[in-house]
Amino acid sequence: MGNLKQNIKKYYERFKSMDKKKRSYLIAILSIVFVMAWAFISAGVITCNFNRSQIKGKGDEQKVEAEGIIITETKDGNKYFEIYGETGHYSNDHNIATLNNVIGNFYRDNKVAMSFQSSKGTYNETTGEITLYDHTYIVLEDMTSLNTDKLVWSGSDKETVANGHVVIKKGNEMIATAEKGYISPGYEKFKIAGKTTTKLYDNKGAK
Repeated sequence: MGNLKQNIKKYYERFKSMDKKKRSYLIAILSIVFVMAWAFISAGVITCNFNRSQIKGKGDEQKVEAEGIIITETKDGNKYFEIYGETGHYSNDHNIATLNNVIGNFYRDNKVAMSFQSSKGTYNETTGEITLYDHTYIVLEDMTSLNTDKLVWSGSDKETVANGHVVIKKGNEMIATAEKGYISPGYEKFKIAGKTTTKLYDNKGAK
């Protein structure tokens, strides 16, 4: 118990010593982690095995409506991604899941490398492609954050593409805007394209 109290005090002192922006970023990422944990625990449902309510549509197309949808991909013991949607539907004919109020993670070496949230997302079961639409926000492992209109993930070995009103922030060091952004397959680097602006700051936030 004594060691626990000492560790808590040590982390609290370290938190207090951070500047305001770093504390804000830390609180933001911890909030996303908390929401993710709550979402996955409460959902208890995995892709293609969630409670399905099949509704006949035009041309006998079946549309699966569901609440609390989780989609994951794991191969050879390695997890590549997990997505949670509050609500959504799954079209058997098109093999596409459409999710609303989406949060999730992308993994590298079975560790979270990039977290995201978005108001809407789709998963194409045939191609394995994930697309996030509208108010998309992601955070990389080094606390670099990115806002964009649309984000497309096509595989762990391919670049993740951000398209439309891209804004990238890295702590107090940099803020960049662009029409397009590309995140490396390892989620460690990014590049921007199209009409771009970049502002660099010193550690105190001054240009």
